[in-house]
Amino acid sequence: MTAAPQERLAANSAIVLGKAVLRAADRLRISHALLSKVLGLSPATITRLHQGTYELKLGTKEWDFSLLFVRLYRSLDSIVSDDQMAHQWLNSENLGLHSKPITLIQTTEGLVRVVQYLDSSRGIV
Repeated sequence: MTAAPQERLAANSAIVLGKAVLRAADRLRISHALLSKVLGLSPATITRLHQGTYELKLGTKEWDFSLLFVRLYRSLDSIVSDDQMAHQWLNSENLGLHSKPITLIQTTEGLVRVVQYLDSSRGIV
């Protein structure tokens, strides 16, 4: 009997995380094609996520990448507080990362590096 509330909680969490990922991508002007690379999902799956016919699965890599991506957005937003500046930061060469963050986040290692970089930068502010 306790499975039903846990299942509802997981379903609600999946809906919230899916919306957060899509909103962050939209605010950063990241295309569905690029988002699919970041999350490790097909472009068709991203479209279904956008349409509300697909939910992220708790305990999977897509879930972990989604959490990291939302964390990236939140950290960047807390530093620059402007979506245009955040988009510009993502697409500009970064001396500390030795690459453009938008390129890095397309791999697991790169996404983690960018999130760690932003977290450490946010700690300084």
